[in-house]
Amino acid sequence: QVQLVESGGGLVQPGGSLRLSCAASGFTFSSYPMNWYRQAPGKEREVVATISSGGYRTNYADSVKGRFIISRDNVKNTVYLQMNSLKPEDTAVYYCKARIQVDYWGQGTQVTVSS
Repeated sequence: QVQLVESGGGLVQPGGSLRLSCAASGFTFSSYPMNWYRQAPGKEREVVATISSGGYRTNYADSVKGRFIISRDNVKNTVYLQMNSLKPEDTAVYYCKARIQVDYWGQGTQVTVSS
């Protein structure tokens, strides 16, 4: 079955960096675009970044453009989110998502940006 497992979250000071990973299994990873979403307390879940199946096209939310980089390794079946210049407003649970007829979500990883 499809499984998505995020890792790499934690507590970081403003201005710091984190790299999130999402390990995928149970489907042909290289055939599907992948997405990172986040949900802050009391807010709707929002898309952060998207990457095409081959990794050549990416899109970002305006709030993270120039700070976050999405990438993927189709050999390791993993999608990454490099987060730089983190701000307190980036605090959220971060999820990866794959749409394979229906949406599949990971369990999420907490990112907290605080001094």
